[in-house]
Amino acid sequence: MNTTEQWSSKLGFILAAAGSAIGLGAIWKFPYVAGTSGGGAFFLLFLLFTIFLGLPLLLGEFIIGRSTQREAISAYQTLAPGSAWHLVGRMGVVTNFILLSFYSVVGGWVISYFYRSITGQLLGTEGGYEQLFGRVISSPVEALGAQFVFIFITCIVVARGVQQGIEKTSKYMMPALFILFIILIFRSLTLEGAWKGITFFLYPDFSKITAEAILYALGQSFFSLSIGASVMVTYSSYLSKKESLTRSATSIVGLNLFISLLAGLAIFPAVFSLNLEPAGGPGLLFNVLPSVFEKIPFGAWFIMAFLALFLFATLTSAFSMLEIIVASITKGNEKLRKKWSWIIGIAIYMLGIPSALSFGPLGEFTVAGKSIFDTADYLVSNILLPLGALFISIFVSFKIKPEILRTELDAGRSVSLTFYKVWLTLLRYLVPLAIIVVFLHALEIL
Repeated sequence: MNTTEQWSSKLGFILAAAGSAIGLGAIWKFPYVAGTSGGGAFFLLFLLFTIFLGLPLLLGEFIIGRSTQREAISAYQTLAPGSAWHLVGRMGVVTNFILLSFYSVVGGWVISYFYRSITGQLLGTEGGYEQLFGRVISSPVEALGAQFVFIFITCIVVARGVQQGIEKTSKYMMPALFILFIILIFRSLTLEGAWKGITFFLYPDFSKITAEAILYALGQSFFSLSIGASVMVTYSSYLSKKESLTRSATSIVGLNLFISLLAGLAIFPAVFSLNLEPAGGPGLLFNVLPSVFEKIPFGAWFIMAFLALFLFATLTSAFSMLEIIVASITKGNEKLRKKWSWIIGIAIYMLGIPSALSFGPLGEFTVAGKSIFDTADYLVSNILLPLGALFISIFVSFKIKPEILRTELDAGRSVSLTFYKVWLTLLRYLVPLAIIVVFLHALEIL
């Protein structure tokens, strides 16, 4: 059964897809991964991977979804009936299930900080912001309670559907997030010692690049664009045949890179000005934000607004993760949407409990030296997403008929033969080669 809903406009699709892509990937994860992986050199690698690998892959996922107008699993079955390619869609569903289980933990942290900003318990907190972050993530009651609220909100929106739930919220909140980001950057860049942070973030020092850092840059480029898990297959299945896929894809990639740049310019100058450690890990953003807003007039109001919009950005990504799972089960039957949104949401919450407790009661439990939270993150970002991207690149470039590829790329806006050939070459050869080489290098086989 085909999907019964569509995006009401191209702008609605771009903002929803960009919201899915931006979310915590660009705002929360990018600064701390860049901080632990070489700063400017990592950013350059991330930029190149996003443009030359991420963009072609994003277009590939768009073609799979829009050409079939079906969710992830059914889309592969439609294009390659009787084959095992539907397993790529199923792997995407599993990937999103695991991803949302630990992603919702971070969403819970944002909710905790937002609540503290409303009640006046955030800025000027006793003991410093690093200790506050430690208390938030190590408290079982607060961690699990906030994670539950995050999942609850996600289920409510996805249960309402594409237009009334996902698209409607994206249209209003995304522009506001950009405005507050600019304010944060302006204050961060005017702090004493900010230039050191700018140099760290924008000047490539390739001596700091390791095989693992390259793998992280590749994983981050996929994570921040929501590709490799067939999310964009499902989202593009709701897109009208009249819209240009190339314009939509370039708009989304451009917005994602712009937000990543803004995140770096907001965070790293403040990190060095406040003598914090750039390799501070997952808590980097939560330690830096209050420190910067504390130095801004009316900072309490600004951080409240920023956290509200930051929470929205995390939720837009969560919407897309839950949507692909719900869509794979309901198969376009909107009558089943509400029930399955809640069933799946509860199951994801249960799976995420160990990740939520991995900074508290389960802090001593590790897998290969990593906490449960970090293990889930590593599994998704550095194994499942690159593998999914590898299979998708092969599927689109070798299994889909050329006439389908051209028809989808030309819809809404014709593309030149040169563009088509370059895109197909990148997708057919460069993307798989890059993923395989990075994997083998990280495993010390190459």
